[in-house]
Amino acid sequence: MSFSSLGLSAPLLKAVAEQQYTQPYPIQQEAIPAILKGKDVLGIAKTGSGKTAGFVLPLLEKLQNTPQSRNRYINTLVLVPTRELAVQVAEVFKGLSSHLPRRIKTLAIYGGVSINPQMMVLSGTEVLVATPGRLLDLLSSKAVHLSEVETLVLDEADKMLNLGFEEEVNKILSLLPAKRQNILFSATLGNEIEQLIKGQLHEPVRIEIQEEAQPLEQIKQLAYLVTPERKGPLLRYLIRQGNMPQVLVFVSATRTADNLVAKLTKNGIEAAAMHSKKSQGARTEALNRFKSGKLPVLVATDLVSRGIDIQQLPYVINYDLPRSPKDYIHRIGRTGRAEATGEAISLLTPDDRHHFRIIQKKMGRQVEILETNDLDLQGS
Repeated sequence: MSFSSLGLSAPLLKAVAEQQYTQPYPIQQEAIPAILKGKDVLGIAKTGSGKTAGFVLPLLEKLQNTPQSRNRYINTLVLVPTRELAVQVAEVFKGLSSHLPRRIKTLAIYGGVSINPQMMVLSGTEVLVATPGRLLDLLSSKAVHLSEVETLVLDEADKMLNLGFEEEVNKILSLLPAKRQNILFSATLGNEIEQLIKGQLHEPVRIEIQEEAQPLEQIKQLAYLVTPERKGPLLRYLIRQGNMPQVLVFVSATRTADNLVAKLTKNGIEAAAMHSKKSQGARTEALNRFKSGKLPVLVATDLVSRGIDIQQLPYVINYDLPRSPKDYIHRIGRTGRAEATGEAISLLTPDDRHHFRIIQKKMGRQVEILETNDLDLQGS
C-alpha cells in the first residue's frame, strides 16, 4: 500500500516524499482513511509506530477544505502530556503542511516558560498542540477559545492520565462542543482509558497494532554486572571503548542525572541532563543538540522515555533500571525504531538482579549479563 492510495492530495504526498516516508505503517493505513471520513478513532499502538503522521496527515487534508476559523477560536486541538511532545507534534504539522496552498498555522503551548509570548503569537492559530495545564491558563485569560473546536486529539492518553492530568483533561473536555471528531491514541488500554472512551468517543473505529517480538529483535540487548561505586567509570569506559557517537542514558532521579553529567564532563565526555527540574529552554536546547548529533550524551529521567522521536539513535543505556518492565521496553524502544537497528545496555548492581529477571520474564527474552570485575576501569 502507498500513501497515494489513502486519499491524500498532491501537496501532502509531496511533503510525505520529502520526509522520506516510503510506505504507510499499519496504523497509518487504518487511521488516515477513517479520520478523512470524519470518524472517531481509537488507536492503541506503541510509541514509534507512526501514529503522529497517522493523524496529522488527514487533519491537514481536512483543514484545506475548511474555512479558516475565527481569530483565537481553535479548529483542531491536540492534547499531549509533555512539553517535548507538544513541540514534536507541532513540528510534524508544520513539516507536512509545507506545500499546502492555504497556510495553516500550528502552535505548541506548554508550561515552564512565560505565558505572555504564547498569548501574543496565538493569533491566527488553527491547530493548537497543548499540555493541559498551560491550556487552562490561557483559557482563564480568554486568550483562546474552544467553542468552535471541530477535532480533538488526545495523544499518549495513558501517559496523560498517569501523570495526574485527569482533572485538567476533564475540565477541558467540558468546554468543548458536544459535536466534534475525537481521536485518541494510547500505548496501553487500561480502565481509565476505557472510561474516557465511553464518555467521549462515539462509535469509534478501533485500531489496535499488536506489539510483536520483531521490533525488540532489532535491538541488541546486553547487561553488565557492576558494583555501585564502579557504575560511573563503567559508563565512561563503555562510551569510549564503543566509540558511541550518540547515546541516551536513563537514570532514576534528577540528582543522579546532574551528578552523572558533571562526572562525564569532568572526564572529557560532553553531556547534558534533561529532567523536570531543568528550565524549558535548557531542555529544548539539550534535546535539539542531541537530535542533531551535536551532543553525544543525553542523560535523562523517564520524562523522555515515550513520545520523543530520535531518528537512528544507536545506543540506549539504563544507568538505573526503571520501575516496571513496561517502562524498560519504552526506554529501549528509543533505539531500533522504524526498522533501524540499535543497542540497549543495562548496568546492574547485585541488588538489581532479581528485578532484571522479572523484566526479562515479562519481555519474554533473555539478556546476556557480563561480569565486569576483570575490566580495568582506572582512568575511565
